This record gives sequence, structure tokens and C-alpha cells, in this order.
Amino acid sequence: ELPGFYYDSEKNRYFRLLPGHNNYNPLTKESIQYKVMECKRLRLLEEEERQKKKTTRAGLNSSMLLQKRQLGLLSSTSYCRLVHELKVNCMQRRKIEIHSPDSSVAGTNNFKIIVADVACERIFTVNDVEHGGCKYGIINLSGLGKESLTVEMYDNLYFTNRKVNSVCWASLTHPDSHRSLFSLAHFCTLCLMGIAETPGCASLLPASLFSSTNPGDRPGMLCSFKISTAWSCAWCLNPQADNCFSTGLTRRVLVTNVVTGHRQTFGTSSDVLAQQFATQTPMLYNGCRSGEIFSIDVRQRHRKGQSWKAFRLFHDSAVTSIRLLEAEHYLMAADMAGKIKLWDLRTTKCVKQYKGHHNEYAILPLHVNEEEGLLTAVGQDCYTRIWSLQDAHLLRTIPSPHPSSKDAIPSVVFSSRLGGSRGVPGLLMAVKQDLYHFSYN
Repeated sequence: ELPGFYYDSEKNRYFRLLPGHNNYNPLTKESIQYKVMECKRLRLLEEEERQKKKTTRAGLNSSMLLQKRQLGLLSSTSYCRLVHELKVNCMQRRKIEIHSPDSSVAGTNNFKIIVADVACERIFTVNDVEHGGCKYGIINLSGLGKESLTVEMYDNLYFTNRKVNSVCWASLTHPDSHRSLFSLAHFCTLCLMGIAETPGCASLLPASLFSSTNPGDRPGMLCSFKISTAWSCAWCLNPQADNCFSTGLTRRVLVTNVVTGHRQTFGTSSDVLAQQFATQTPMLYNGCRSGEIFSIDVRQRHRKGQSWKAFRLFHDSAVTSIRLLEAEHYLMAADMAGKIKLWDLRTTKCVKQYKGHHNEYAILPLHVNEEEGLLTAVGQDCYTRIWSLQDAHLLRTIPSPHPSSKDAIPSVVFSSRLGGSRGVPGLLMAVKQDLYHFSYN
């Protein structure tokens, strides 16, 4: 880099940066870098349109896999994993038409977050509104299996002027008289960050709010309480800590029982940006702005000092997402330096690193699909990357259909059963006002 000059790679020479009118020059490092990134994105989109089949592994094709399987050289698990790799490399993008009972709902606000329920039958959405704040909706994915890709979106009347930092699905069974109404009802837990003098809050919304039934038959918001700035949330499915959810706050963790109202507070030395409960044990895993990852046994009552931390791991940068693998011996973590690491919880050592992820300051989620053997993450550069869980091989890099910007980072959901047990496999991508389906061929 030469002071006062910029390098043009196309013309292979330097140009002087001259001051323009009123000492304003539109040529800045940021604008030049954006132009280079946009050219790269358009080139990758063009390549994806031309290439129907591609793979990043030499010699990997369907006929070779089938032959090895018939000869007994591949186990059923390895065969399914490699088939998913092939299918991921062949996914083609198609735009989804969103239908809504209220014609004013669909396509009017930018998608901010999409989160699928456990069965991948519904998607909870958080949308930005033009005059500030967010609103919520639920998308029913049952229409994805049809020839013309359509889904139904239901909006609700709840609106917040706060920023939504985290969303998770919850299943709640009430032991009281409301059991007939809420027996195994589905909820969405929201963590909202306060702005200005407005405090943050955590809310539990019944999914039945988002339906086309008579509004008079719908239950109201089940739980909503004001807290300090909330960064993350997680719901517990372990029966030893039933009906509990956690919120990661500024320098503390708050575990709340939504039925009894009982709360437990754990003080931390840093903001808690990521959380997940274990299912086999009543343990809560937390990732902090300081780079520390620690676990909490929510059954304990003594919480003085730092002795309640079961174990501790450390990243060099703020931890933005953590995901436990099914056996709960391994934990995946991503940080703001763009590093994704797989930790062995038994030895507290990093066993794999997944390279290529881009992040500088955003809180971006990880999506682990262990059955398919895939890891998916969207970078701050708006590229969606898919890795092999087994050997950390980067399988595919998907450019965004829209120009890269801070407010156009895609939110994605991947599943081999989008729309339920008989659903279609593929990747859902929400960016700006559009929803796309990358389907298996």
C-alpha cells in the first residue's frame, strides 16, 4: 500500500487519490474493497448458474459411492454422509413465494432472523420494520413439497421497539389447570436488547398466536419480564430442570422457571453472548465476550466466587455461538475472529478447526446437522459456507443473491426434512425481503 495511491488489479497499476470537490473523494479503501467483493459475488453467482454439478473432493461421484457401498467398503453411516455431501454441492437456488392471509404482511419487511422448530415444520421469523423495531411471524413449510414453491406466513399483533438479539423454540407442559390448553404447546423465547432508557426484556410467546383461527380464541403472551441488556437465550429440555430457560445478560446468567417463577442468578466476569442446555444432564453451556466458555450445573445452590463453573475453555476472541453435538462429548464454538473450533469436553482440547468463516464483530449462529454430517455458518461477508463435520473440509461457499451489506447478512436453516418427516431436503435462506430454497437435485 502506497500513501495517496490505490492499486487497480484490472489495469495492474497505481492511481493517485486526488481530492474532489470540497475535499471529498468517493474513492476510499472501503468503496474499493466493496467493488472488488461485489465483482467476486457476481462472478460466483454466474458460475453457480452455469455449473449444474460440482464437488470439492476429487473422484467423488454417485456411481463410485454406490459401487463401494455394494462391495461393502463403506458403512451405511459413511455412505449417507457422502451422499449428503454430493447433494449439497448440487443444490440449486429457487425463490419461494410467500402467501399470507393478510396481503399486507408478505414481502414488506426485511428478514432479520429465522429459526426452525425441532421437526422443521415451521419457521419463526423476526422482521425489521421501517420505522424501527421488530415484528414476529411464523412460516408454515408444508407447501415446499409442491411443484410451485410456496409457503404460508402468519403475522401477529405483537411489536417491539427493541432489538431482538436471540430466539429459541420451547416446549412447555403445564401441571396446572391450563394443561388442556397448553399440553405440550410450542413457544418462542425472545431476548430483546434495551435501547436508550428502555430496559431489555425476555418474552415467551405461544406459537398459537400465529394462526388463521379466530383471534378471540388465541392465548396471550405467557411470560414477559424486564431485565438488563439480554444477549442470548436457551430452553432446557432436561427433565431435571423442566420448564426452565436461561438468558445471557451483561455479566450474569439468569435461569428462570416459567411455571413457578423461581430464578437463579450466576454472576460472570463478561457478557454472555451464546448459550445452550445439555439434554442428557442439567448443564448449561455459556460463551462470553471475553472468549471464555464455561458450564453451569443448574441444580447447585452455592454460587459464590467462580467455583460453580464445571469446566472452562478459552477462545482468543468473543464467542458468538456454541453448539453441543448429540453425544454431548463435543462442543462447537465460533468467535468474532472467524474461528470455528470443535472441542472435546472430556480432554478440554480443540480437536478440529473449520477454516474459511469470516467474522469481525457480529453475533452469528452456527448450524450443526449431525445426522447429515454437515456444519453451516453465514459469515459477515454474507457468504454461506458448508463444511463436512467429520474432516472439516469446506464443501461449498454460497454467495448471497443480494449485494453484501451489514443489514443484508442472510439467515439460514438447513435440514433433510424441511416441512416435517415427509418434507423436502435443502437449505432455506432469508435475505432482505426474500426467501430462497436451495433444493437437492
